[in-house]
Order: sequence, then C-alpha cells, then structure tokens
Amino acid sequence: MNRHDFLKAGSLAGMAAVIGTGNAFGQNLTNNEMDKLVDANGNFVLQPLPYSENFLEPYMDAETLHLHYTFHHGGATKAANTDLTKIREALNSNNLETVDYWTKKLSYHLSSHILHSIFWTNLTNKTSDPSGALLRKIETDFGSYDKLKSYLVKTSKDIDGNGWGILGYQPYTNKLTILQCENHEKLTQWGVIPLLVIDVWEHSYYLKYRNKRADFVDAMFKIINWDNVADRMNNALKLTS
Repeated sequence: MNRHDFLKAGSLAGMAAVIGTGNAFGQNLTNNEMDKLVDANGNFVLQPLPYSENFLEPYMDAETLHLHYTFHHGGATKAANTDLTKIREALNSNNLETVDYWTKKLSYHLSSHILHSIFWTNLTNKTSDPSGALLRKIETDFGSYDKLKSYLVKTSKDIDGNGWGILGYQPYTNKLTILQCENHEKLTQWGVIPLLVIDVWEHSYYLKYRNKRADFVDAMFKIINWDNVADRMNNALKLTS
C-alpha cells in the first residue's frame, strides 16, 4: 500500500469508527457523488460551496454564509483531521490514555463535517416543493407534505441548545424518519441516511435573525433544494434495494 492509499484508508477507517461504513449511511457517504469528504490524499477536506456566498439572500445573508462555511464548517474539518492524527499517534506509540478523548472529538467534528456537507447542497435560491417519487414516499410515510413539513419544522425549532433537524431514510423499516439531533451527533439513529438537514446552531442565523430561530427555520423552507433531497433518496434506495 502506497502513502496515498494508506492515508485514504486511515481517513475511511476514522469515518468507520464514527458512523460505521458497513451500514447504509456509511456506504452512502463513501459511494455517492455529492458528498466528497476526503481529498485525493485521504485528508478530510472542505469542498467549495456549490454557489456564491450571496446566492441564498435574502434568506441567508452573505456574511453569515461566509462565516458559517469558512470558520464553523472549515474549523470542524480541520479539527477532524487533528483528531484522527492524534488517534494514529496514540496507536503507534501504544499509549491509549487519551484515545477515548480524541475518539469523542472525532465523533463531534466529523459529524459536523458530514452534516454541513449535506446542508450546503440542500439549499438553493428558489422556492420549490417535493414532487415525483419523493412526494409519494412522503405521503406514504407521513400522510402529506404539509404533515412532514410541520413535523420537521417543529422538531427543528424545539431542539434543546444547538443541533439539527433531519429528514432521513431508515433502511431497516424502508421509511422516512425525522431526527432531532443535538450538537452534531447526539440522539441519532444508527443507519439512518440523512436526506435533508436543517442547521439550527446559533451561528447559522444569529447575525440576521438574532435570537429568532423559528423565523430562520421558516425561511429555510423557502430555499430547500427538493431535487437534491430526491437525488439523495434515490441514492439511499439503490443501496438498500
């Protein structure tokens, strides 16, 4: 194994320690074409935004997007690389006194990197609604799009502290499910593949919306890229069919 393959394998092993690449979620992250979490050298990497920083205005201002993407998502990506390096050092030195600390940090930072990578692609600059197979799946699993929307909106607004509202696909039941994720990694369901994520950390909205998280969540539903959500569902179904 050359250095490139070794580094990439190490990063994937780090992901496996956090999310388990043997499950559908892990397979989706490593196989789909939308979420490139590592570079050619196997390092966790911040991919370019799929649009300009003012693309989501007026619902998300350019200054917030810049700070959010560059320092919060970017910081988590750098930290995940540091965490993985520290774990490797502990293993190579056969000194495991700190490995639990860095493993917890990796869970936090890598989960942030994963969810943010999904978040940026979930947004666009126009209002749309789900359609086609995605809409039919929503109607089967929730009754109607309006019911799904009210459920996800309420869940996102009411998270204790910081976190994410998530619409995901649960392969074990073949159903869509809603997660109320605290921080980046708490209260999740093993194996669920995120399709749509709503970031309700204060850094997502505080400059424009101040303390009005509810207004921010309502605004996000005006710019959800439902085509991206549909593509993600199709990828998930391919993995589990």
